[in-house]
Amino acid sequence: MSNIKLIVGLANPGSQYEGTRHNAGADFVNELARLHGASLVSESRFHGLAARITIAGKDVRLLIPTTFMNRSGQSVAAIANFFKIEPEQILVAHDELDLGPGIAKLKKGGGHGGHNGLRDIISSLANNKNFIRLRIGIGHPGSAKQVANYVLTRPSADDRIGIDHAIDRTLQCIEPIASGDLDQAMLKLHTQN
Repeated sequence: MSNIKLIVGLANPGSQYEGTRHNAGADFVNELARLHGASLVSESRFHGLAARITIAGKDVRLLIPTTFMNRSGQSVAAIANFFKIEPEQILVAHDELDLGPGIAKLKKGGGHGGHNGLRDIISSLANNKNFIRLRIGIGHPGSAKQVANYVLTRPSADDRIGIDHAIDRTLQCIEPIASGDLDQAMLKLHTQN
């Protein structure tokens, strides 16, 4: 597998969405940038906040789209096309209803699972689903009717601790992830959950 050249953290823009469950992907990218001493800066041509870091000797771009979640693909496609990054070289970090807080899992390819950010990215990458996903568990409210409101609210204190722990554990696996050794990264991450 080729190394990762772009790590995207999905979010909704604006201070009212900071710290909400739906922004777990952006929380991951913000922490990754902080650990590498990088500042995410607004890049209008990419419709997002972008930075460049080095992981395990590899050049990696970071991106947090500043479009709304359901238009995330506009941002991802813009940066991927500009730097000629293939879908297989992209990691998208996003919130995952089907995993509890404290659990993070890596997945290669697949559908969107009802996630509007993933749906738009797949569409914007000419229906190529082969990018890597970092699924950060946020738990499920229990009813499909409650999902829209649930993802846009801040988690409880205990859930926040769980989400932060999942992000921290994933950051400990970032070198094999960036190097494209997904099997090693999955083994390490999934056995820690």
